[in-house]
Amino acid sequence: MWVYEKKLQYPVKVSACNPMLAKFLIEQYGGADGELAAALRYLNQRYTIPDKVIGLLTDIGTEEFAHLEMIATMVYKLMKDATPDQIKAAGLAGHYADHGKDLFYHNAAGVPFTATYIQAKGDPITDLYEDIAAEEKARATYQWIINLSDDPDLNDGLRFLREREIIHSQRFREAVEILKEEQGKKKIF
Repeated sequence: MWVYEKKLQYPVKVSACNPMLAKFLIEQYGGADGELAAALRYLNQRYTIPDKVIGLLTDIGTEEFAHLEMIATMVYKLMKDATPDQIKAAGLAGHYADHGKDLFYHNAAGVPFTATYIQAKGDPITDLYEDIAAEEKARATYQWIINLSDDPDLNDGLRFLREREIIHSQRFREAVEILKEEQGKKKIF
């Protein structure tokens, strides 16, 4: 169904080991507004969305997995050379005790990922508005992480991800308009 190219969607670089930035980025890995939640939400919603926009949810949901891969790479590079003392100073001692330097699906505060992050109402327009909100929350989170970061290389990748969230939000807004127009012609759900 998909073709996987063994390279990241956008190059990931970091300037230096920085477990604190890794902790912030974990929010986009396993948090409520992160990439995993978005990918699962869109790929789930596509089964009950009208045909006119099903491809959009498939495309964006798949791209979110590519973003998840970028976040994982960023976190790995930021943590790779970290000492246990640096990890502890970053507030990741509990994570390290449970998982070492491996990633685990939780947010920046250590709260585990939960399926309750994935919204699906069964009403296409409601679901698309939820998707728009999810993209805007992810965009805001990327901006806040950029504001906290002093790593210009990392920030380049974060800006790419932030911009993709804006594009996704725009595409979902367009899909709402398509469905509203269709709804005006006939009852579609």
